Amino acid sequence: MAATQSAKAKTASKAGNGNTKSKTQMHRRSRTGCYTCRLRRKKCDEGTPLCTACKHLGLVCEYKRPMWWGNNDARKRHKEDIKNIIKRKKLSEKSSHTITTSLNSPPGLSHSLPTSATFTDPSDRNRSSSIDSHFSTAFNFNTPPNVGAQYGAYSAQLPPDFLFGNSTPYEIDVKTERQMFVDDVPTLKESHISTFSTYQTPPPPGTTLPCNPTEAGWTGQVHHERKESLSEETLNLNFFDFAHGSPAASGQFKIELEENDQRLLDHFIQFVLPTIFPILESNQHGSVGSDLVLPALQSNKVYLHCCLSIAAQHLKGQVNAVSEELDQDIMRHRYATIWSLCESLKRDENHQQVLEATLALIFFQCVVGRSDDELLDIPWHQHFHAAINLVQKLELPRIVLDPSQQMAQTPFNMTLTAWIDILGASMQGVSPTFAHAYREKHLSQVNPHLGLRELMGCDDRVMYLISEIACLESLKKGGMDDFTLCQHVSCLGEQITLTEMNETAPKLPFNSNGSLSPKQLSKNMTTAFRIAARIYLCSLVPGFSPSQHSPMGLVEKLAEVLRTIPSGPNGYDRSMVWVYLMGGSISLPGSSFRTLFEERVAQLGEQANCGSFGRMSSVLRELWQQNDALSGTSTPGSTSSEVNPPHVHWRDVMQLKGWDFLMI
Repeated sequence: MAATQSAKAKTASKAGNGNTKSKTQMHRRSRTGCYTCRLRRKKCDEGTPLCTACKHLGLVCEYKRPMWWGNNDARKRHKEDIKNIIKRKKLSEKSSHTITTSLNSPPGLSHSLPTSATFTDPSDRNRSSSIDSHFSTAFNFNTPPNVGAQYGAYSAQLPPDFLFGNSTPYEIDVKTERQMFVDDVPTLKESHISTFSTYQTPPPPGTTLPCNPTEAGWTGQVHHERKESLSEETLNLNFFDFAHGSPAASGQFKIELEENDQRLLDHFIQFVLPTIFPILESNQHGSVGSDLVLPALQSNKVYLHCCLSIAAQHLKGQVNAVSEELDQDIMRHRYATIWSLCESLKRDENHQQVLEATLALIFFQCVVGRSDDELLDIPWHQHFHAAINLVQKLELPRIVLDPSQQMAQTPFNMTLTAWIDILGASMQGVSPTFAHAYREKHLSQVNPHLGLRELMGCDDRVMYLISEIACLESLKKGGMDDFTLCQHVSCLGEQITLTEMNETAPKLPFNSNGSLSPKQLSKNMTTAFRIAARIYLCSLVPGFSPSQHSPMGLVEKLAEVLRTIPSGPNGYDRSMVWVYLMGGSISLPGSSFRTLFEERVAQLGEQANCGSFGRMSSVLRELWQQNDALSGTSTPGSTSSEVNPPHVHWRDVMQLKGWDFLMI
């Protein structure tokens, strides 16, 4: 190919200027029927959410490739299970002439991975009445999880969907076409297809799970399934409005790129995309790519430039060396993004797309940015000012507060804005811009949810109270007297306590079969955020010192809760950055928190230096160095102001170092 192109290039230099066009097409595999009909070798009408055959027989209708499909033995077992269900159904029809099926379907079917076409509860999947059911938009924290006490060896009778991998698998095909033109006359044409797949090879027979996943770190061991068991609440997989319509309708994504940018796009899809919104991905596997990122790449050129810049930034971090070419790629696409945003803002058009790209500029830096990045960039809060104006023009706060809109999907951009707004305000010690909206949501009895739990894992009520704490800190800076301040601290402390009602103690977030429980994970994360919120609140009290008994107890309790969060590259520590910052900012030498933190950093490996987690680590290490030097020989636990050592605030460290990070 290289020799041919060289020859064509010489011809082009004689005949005229040559040019090369590169086109990239991203598309999903075209449907040829659901996998259940394929297994039965029956014609499928591809109906949604269930095809006619599966709907009539009460079978699980799967359009996304299930894990049992790639295993011949599993296929045979699955086919036998289907036959048994059909036999039972026919016997039932003969006896009662009604369309009913057994509640106790065989293990291979009752634990099949749910797909976008089957959003029903496992206990109802074989009931005809479940087809038209409507499900809750929120977790039911009052339902006790059915989690086993210990893990055992793999059983030969378990279906392949019990096997542990990195995530529920899916594939994306990237088709690249290259063609040489001489004086606009097409000459050589080449086509190439690359498949990015998350399919994992099952572990060999006899593989056992660690008896204590805490010690093993869960790295590579936990299968992040979107599994629904009898003890799990049924998740509303259409909770968010991603403002892209229905991307699956066309089933194909096309992007035209030059060759170098194609390399960046490939890197973004393969390495950056899997790390975006891990909590949302654990609840709704595949939605981050299929419903959010890929449609935005196709329809929003500003968003595309942003992602290509982020890909170059991430690639530079992986290379871990000075690269002028990558620096040029970063700045070229970063400039294109900013310029396009400014032009759109001037024309006052495409508000939804501009907001989408602006939020991506802010958030993606939290995924790939590093503390030692010296390339010119605009601070996150300046981008956020533009995002605020766009949110107001789109009237998103009014939409989420309007009672008539309560049954509609929550705008994803408003949820992401709220996340950045609340935690970003705590970064700067100011009131969140939309604090009034969060306050109304918190007091609402109709629909208090903004989707923060679905997006980031922490219960919305706790996030609203963090917003109130940020407001209180702003008032403290404005000159609020100590007596009034302490009254507000006490009231907010009581409000935090109310969010603990009917809550059980955190435990390992896994079901009895070893699969991840999104419900339990969310409960654990909410508990961690709640303790971090208390630490944040206590730090506002006049005379506060990390060496006092109460703050020390909160830090130790937080360390215990964090041990129930899966760690390592496939874990969720990078979703707990704000929590680590709050706890670490007041942890003393020798505390269990610091020990845990070093363990988690080691388990993350190189990823511990990337994104908000890496920036938070830099802040904490610098903070610890300064505070440990100031502590001297003071006795921890004393409440006397005379012996309490001076304490450097983490914001002071950031200001001293010139760091302007958003750590969420």
